[in-house]
Amino acid sequence: MIIGKVTGTVVTTLSHKDYKNRRLLVVQPLCLPGETPGEDFIALDNTHAGIGDTVLVNREGSGARQVLQNPDACVISVIVGIVDSVHLEE
Repeated sequence: MIIGKVTGTVVTTLSHKDYKNRRLLVVQPLCLPGETPGEDFIALDNTHAGIGDTVLVNREGSGARQVLQNPDACVISVIVGIVDSVHLEE
């Protein structure tokens, strides 16, 4: 699981059957100060997240397929929650 910020959407004219009626969102991983952020990636939305939302993403294929309740789905990353706030203490 990672925490990221939704930065955009993906629009397709054709999509895989496992993606029907689901949104694809671009997610930027968040990191601690001084760390290098990871690359943006695409995640299947399971929460009705929008641009600017902080989200919790399952980036492990088997877990993502379990969330979708489809053991054969062609999916790696699924947004599983919208994060209200993050508090870090040193």
